[in-house]
Amino acid sequence: MGAVALLYFRYRNLLGSKAVSVAVTPNGYADAVYDNKFVMPEERTMSFADFVDIIEKKTHSPGVFYIQKQCSNLTEEFPELMGDVEDHIPWMSEALVHKDHYENLYCVISGEKHFILHPPSDRPFIPYEMYQPATYKVNEDGTFEVIDGEPSDKVPWIPVDPLEPDLSLYPAYGETRPLHVTVKAGEMLYLPSLWFHHVRQSHGCIAVNYWYDMEYDIKYHYFQLLDSLTKAAGNS
Repeated sequence: MGAVALLYFRYRNLLGSKAVSVAVTPNGYADAVYDNKFVMPEERTMSFADFVDIIEKKTHSPGVFYIQKQCSNLTEEFPELMGDVEDHIPWMSEALVHKDHYENLYCVISGEKHFILHPPSDRPFIPYEMYQPATYKVNEDGTFEVIDGEPSDKVPWIPVDPLEPDLSLYPAYGETRPLHVTVKAGEMLYLPSLWFHHVRQSHGCIAVNYWYDMEYDIKYHYFQLLDSLTKAAGNS
């Protein structure tokens, strides 16, 4: 039995009947631009055992299922697992005294995470557009529908796909210098504040984030200046 299967087996025995929040999308892209809208996943509550059955393909269900929350699944929904991980990373806690949720340590427990990273200095070449917010909804026949949110709450988002950038639409993006990083099981990535990032993962990936507040020092003011100059130049 592989490492991922062992983890799921252990967690299923521990959490099997527990109700958890699951994000569901038709394509695996959560909080992303689709059909010129910023579409968020359908959020569904199900037992952890049912979720594992879908991940292990024992049960067929349309769409891509993913346990993820901006406000921490681990602490809010899986306190039983807190003993399996450190409550903080000591050397990072010592290095970062001032805090605001931007500094990120990305720890992969199983599987792999694939990152495309852009430093803040790439901001002049990265486009932003405003999008209608929406949410995926799964119909009874398994098809996905996009439900619009409030039209007044437009969302600023990056329209370019770094996997297949359309340089005819966004020629300036060709001037960026992206970094491609793969983080494997047992490895940790320090994702600095203000860096742009695109993330993919392997099947059955389990990871834990440690968030630390950023220091509002010269790098923050430099980025604000760069962002303002970019907007003033018309490269939103």
